[in-house]
Amino acid sequence: MNFNWGLPEAASTFAGEIDWGISAIHWVMLAMFVAWGAYMAFLLFRYKKRDGQKAAVPQGAEWHALGAGALILVLEVGMIFFYDVPVWAKIRLDFPPDATSNVVEITAEQFAWNFQYPSEDGSFGRKDPKLIDSTNPIGLDPADPKGKDNVVTVNELHVPIGKPTVLYLTSKDVIHDFFVPIFRMKTDVVPGLRSQLWFEPTKVGKYEIGCAQLCGIGHSKMRADIIVQTPEDYKTWLAAQLKAKRDSE
Repeated sequence: MNFNWGLPEAASTFAGEIDWGISAIHWVMLAMFVAWGAYMAFLLFRYKKRDGQKAAVPQGAEWHALGAGALILVLEVGMIFFYDVPVWAKIRLDFPPDATSNVVEITAEQFAWNFQYPSEDGSFGRKDPKLIDSTNPIGLDPADPKGKDNVVTVNELHVPIGKPTVLYLTSKDVIHDFFVPIFRMKTDVVPGLRSQLWFEPTKVGKYEIGCAQLCGIGHSKMRADIIVQTPEDYKTWLAAQLKAKRDSE
């Protein structure tokens, strides 16, 4: 992965659209900087004080500034309506249905990420904070039949390629922030609230999950791995996790 000078490699279906916007904004800002710098340099030399001539404001300068401001306004409004709104709506509003997606529930805590995978019928077991301990980090209720086949992992999220993954996130303690740079996705994880994210990976591999919200003394160590697998490898992994869970009961 490239974490040097440029952006990290793009590995989700909408990462390219986000990168386009970032690049466009930087190029527009660079063009504005160069244009304004050249204009100011021209004014400084053209209308500076000389022997027998006072420094003067060029005629029509206010119209130049007004025209430049109007151009900037048009560019910004155009970006909002023709890029920002459509892309934001696609990523944040047009969620794929759970029925056709890989769904995972995430519970953040100081300083770890807990991932809960549903049963084959897509159901999640009930969670009770009173049941949380070192062997049950999310408080999964063993008496709830819906949770019998749920798999829970810590700091390691597995997802299949070629299928959208929908994430539901909450926190046990303080505000965290779920951040996966390579997928260009990021959201706050707030106690008492249920955040939602989705993405569809385009590359098999192992990538980093970080917490982008200062959440305590161990914040810098609150990281996890997201492992994108082929559908076959994902099914094999999930079956192995379920078997290990049943054998331990």
